[in-house]
Amino acid sequence: MTETTAAAPLELFEPTDEHDRRIAHEASGVLGQLNSACLLTAADLHVARTLGRVAGGIEETSTDAALVAAALATRAVRTGSVAVDLDLLDPALRALDPAPDLPWTDAADWTRQLQDSSLVRQGALVVEHGLVYLQRYHHQEVQVAHDLVARAAQPPPELDTGLLETGLARVFPQGWEEQREAARVATASWTSVITGGPGTGKTSTVAGVLALLAEQSGTHPAGHPLRVGLAAPTGKAAARMQEAVAEALEDILARTTDPASRAAIEPLREVTAVTLHRLLGYRPGSSTRFRHDRDHRLPHDVVLIDETSMVSLTHMARLLEALRPTTRLILVGDPDQLVSIDAGAVLADLVAGDTADVGDSAAARSVTVARLRTSHRFGQEIGALAEALRVGDADAVVDALRSGPAGDGQVTWVEDPDPTAYLRPLLTRHALGVYRAAQAGQSGKALDLLGAHRLLCAHREGPWGVRTWNRAVEGWLTEESGDGLYDPMYVGRPLLVTANDYATGVFNGDTGVVVATLREDGRTGRVAVVRGSEGDQVFGTSRLGDVETMHAMTVHKAQGSQADEITVLLPPEESPLLTRELFYTAVTRARTRVRVVGSETAVRAAVGRRVQRASGLRQRLAEVTDGPSGTGSAVEG
Repeated sequence: MTETTAAAPLELFEPTDEHDRRIAHEASGVLGQLNSACLLTAADLHVARTLGRVAGGIEETSTDAALVAAALATRAVRTGSVAVDLDLLDPALRALDPAPDLPWTDAADWTRQLQDSSLVRQGALVVEHGLVYLQRYHHQEVQVAHDLVARAAQPPPELDTGLLETGLARVFPQGWEEQREAARVATASWTSVITGGPGTGKTSTVAGVLALLAEQSGTHPAGHPLRVGLAAPTGKAAARMQEAVAEALEDILARTTDPASRAAIEPLREVTAVTLHRLLGYRPGSSTRFRHDRDHRLPHDVVLIDETSMVSLTHMARLLEALRPTTRLILVGDPDQLVSIDAGAVLADLVAGDTADVGDSAAARSVTVARLRTSHRFGQEIGALAEALRVGDADAVVDALRSGPAGDGQVTWVEDPDPTAYLRPLLTRHALGVYRAAQAGQSGKALDLLGAHRLLCAHREGPWGVRTWNRAVEGWLTEESGDGLYDPMYVGRPLLVTANDYATGVFNGDTGVVVATLREDGRTGRVAVVRGSEGDQVFGTSRLGDVETMHAMTVHKAQGSQADEITVLLPPEESPLLTRELFYTAVTRARTRVRVVGSETAVRAAVGRRVQRASGLRQRLAEVTDGPSGTGSAVEG
């Protein structure tokens, strides 16, 4: 087993030039030193200075320990953590070259200075469990913990156990015992987590849970069709869940002969999966507040969230406050995948310490966890690679990469330090196929071809980044097709939607292609066809604002989607983005084939480096369950 090392705790930014807006040329003191070291950005300093002035008039040039902590807490949120871990951060700061002139002797002294500061006394910063929070994120974390515990403290849901057992045997036949036990756990809980790797049957399990709960609802004296909310963090993930749940429901209905049960289950066919933003209700002008909240609850009997590893602390807080106490919440996801781009690692916190298989109730005390183990998706080679990555065995990962047959095996490893010669024909062939289908006006074929292969990168910029490879593929496409691709919205351009757009109904993560059209007057035109949770939608090319070219995409953007073939481009081993979670997420996007491009050193570095996000949610859940400590408030101010 590989010895795990933390991801570089102090990821530094690389200035583009001397005019980079992240450089604060006038900054002085420790803040200035940390900005010059490319640790803190000008925006981090601005937030800290503003908090300092509001909370106690701290001067901008001060080396006040609390002001430094405020800037570092701001950076922590920007890089995905909820708080700053002082014990880890103090030695990491001292390891910078040159080392900054820190106004404290060690983490304990830093904590004492913080406790005496106006920023903490005024509540702008909160110090707890060795962590330093910005007030907003401390309140959100406390709220999530209290809401989960309050839900668990209710009497359990009422169930017709005889009907449930009959349904379980029908919905999950022989060979699906793991899923049957997970469904039994989920139906009996107000809040449950169904977790497992790709292909372990998570979506089939939740479709079965919905069918079983629909039957239970049909037997209630005041029975009504089960009101279900299905959501995922991105449009692509929602569309994939919609498709998978619909397919699983059809299989369940095929095994259901009782008219009453069929009548209860069939309305589930009409349930549409949406983005989490759309479920909560978009509020113009705000990305963190929604129409549904504690005063305007969601109407659903069951809310099911897929790809929960991508859900941030803020959005989990908003979801929990929008639920009625008697709404079942089912969270589905893989804690070994990449976590949310925004602050928090909620799913990982909820399942932390749970080593039980399904059928053994466990985890986080306030949440029931069912963990699925057996994968039904992958062939043997991809499955072996994914499992070796999940457990962190670098030798097994290398063996899995080397053991695949050359050529057309499920797993291919390209160790060439310059992979251009290998990748060019592959990527050009794929881009040319999409281009020719789009030129012929065959939008469905173009979108199918687009979904057949993904080139995944860790970085956006640099030689291993998305922008570089997008430009390279467009250059090769020009050489092959003779088309200069001068128009930004050229026919054949693959599109990735990067922001939710409620006016058009397209959402972050949706994909599309610019396709040629033939007008009634004989002239040619073009449209953008986007495939998302609403199916294939056609738009004028000027209607779509937040889109990027998608010959290549980041692993983060690919999360929640799948492709027949995946090519993952690993950056050099010194990249702070190279982690086990990134590698595992990339590999498990593949249905039939995965190509790994990178050195053995990079592979081993990725396996041995885990994403580490500072969070107090795990400890807080245990403490609140045992008895509130009296700290914090359940409602954000």
